[in-house]
Amino acid sequence: MRPFCPAALLTLALVLAGLSAGRAQADELPRRIVSIGGAITEILYALGEGDRVAAVDTTSLHPPEVMATKPNVGYMRALSAEGVLSLSPDLILMDEGAGPPEAVTLIDDAGVPVRHVPTGLTVPSLLDKVRTVASAVGRLVEGEAMATAMAAKFATLETALAEVERRRRVLFILSLADGRPNAAGRGTGADAVIRLAGATNVFDEVEGYKILSSEALAALQPDVILMVDRAGSPLSDPLSVPALAATPAGQAGAVIRMDGLYLLGFGPRTPDAVRDLAARLYPELAEGDGPLVR
Repeated sequence: MRPFCPAALLTLALVLAGLSAGRAQADELPRRIVSIGGAITEILYALGEGDRVAAVDTTSLHPPEVMATKPNVGYMRALSAEGVLSLSPDLILMDEGAGPPEAVTLIDDAGVPVRHVPTGLTVPSLLDKVRTVASAVGRLVEGEAMATAMAAKFATLETALAEVERRRRVLFILSLADGRPNAAGRGTGADAVIRLAGATNVFDEVEGYKILSSEALAALQPDVILMVDRAGSPLSDPLSVPALAATPAGQAGAVIRMDGLYLLGFGPRTPDAVRDLAARLYPELAEGDGPLVR
């Protein structure tokens, strides 16, 4: 008969306690998550937590199966508190831009755990977004790995862009109505991606979005016009507007179109989207074995 070993017994007790704590922690993790914000949903799926998502909002378009398989609570800026809470969530992850304020207040006061997630228009806040979502669903290690990989991609891009001698002047057009462009000023997602891609937003003296007159367009003189494509929406031709056609961008036919969610989603794919935009703005850096080549 082997002698009694108190140390071995203590080790066994600690292991069993750890297993019990792990089971308790797993039991405490949310099982029904309402994800409000397309990037939040992307992060959850990238973390392998899609099965725990009980519902999403209309901006949650990636991965493609989301809209086909998950209930929808409507547009994130026009929420109904009753609609969100009727899904019996045990966690609500909500982009900080969600609204209206009265609906958000009702949701906050309902007694359901709510995490307000930063929109992430800068690299640090985008990485904080990933970490916040990962922490809320018990995926701290995976979230930190995702944030680290994203930070490395941004750093590589920044190094490549240091070789640019002349920064492109970009005008982002959200839409065209009666030949008048609705353009992005500072503080917008479009302004953020333009800057991250190493370019200059020619409309950065204005906050938010604003309709431009022909006179204002003539003064801006962009090198490139940037627009987003939306599923189901007809494409507008900015060069059909005489004032845009007369700009350096118009004269060169320099119009870049990218998928809207990919470019402005501010989620796990953002480093790749910004790199792709930079490669189109600076093709000289993406040729041969250039620094923007994957």
